[in-house]
Amino acid sequence: MSIETVLLAVGTEDEERTEQLAREAIAVAEPTGAEVVLTHVFTSEDFAGIRDRLGVDEGSEQSAPDAVAHRHTTTRELSRALSDAGVDHSVRGAVGDLADEVVEAASNVDADRVVVGGRRRSPTGKAVFGSVAQEVMLSAPCPVTFVRETAS
Repeated sequence: MSIETVLLAVGTEDEERTEQLAREAIAVAEPTGAEVVLTHVFTSEDFAGIRDRLGVDEGSEQSAPDAVAHRHTTTRELSRALSDAGVDHSVRGAVGDLADEVVEAASNVDADRVVVGGRRRSPTGKAVFGSVAQEVMLSAPCPVTFVRETAS
């Protein structure tokens, strides 16, 4: 199976691992010339706060998730890394349940691979709090590459 579309899913918590995520997305996309759809998913609370921090009026066209995603630091850094590597990409934004939005975005763009970040958690932490990455791995319509947070 040839990889034509890679969904690189990021959220606000991925600010510390942009280099790792970019490196992995590039490694998956480069061999086949795949397009990377860089999708920043915001929770409703995060989205409102980030929109306010960016000084975007709620009713303006610039307040749409795609526009806010384009302006977010994490997304800009990843976009720059993809451009520097010569990887075709686009940027999208989504607001809602993180795992659900990633799975829906992967379906909508007919992704051949999803790249998602996460961190190591204890079994109790997973049971109590759940895991966005785990839910994506179980529900995505295609294979998922998990990029684990490295120890600082």
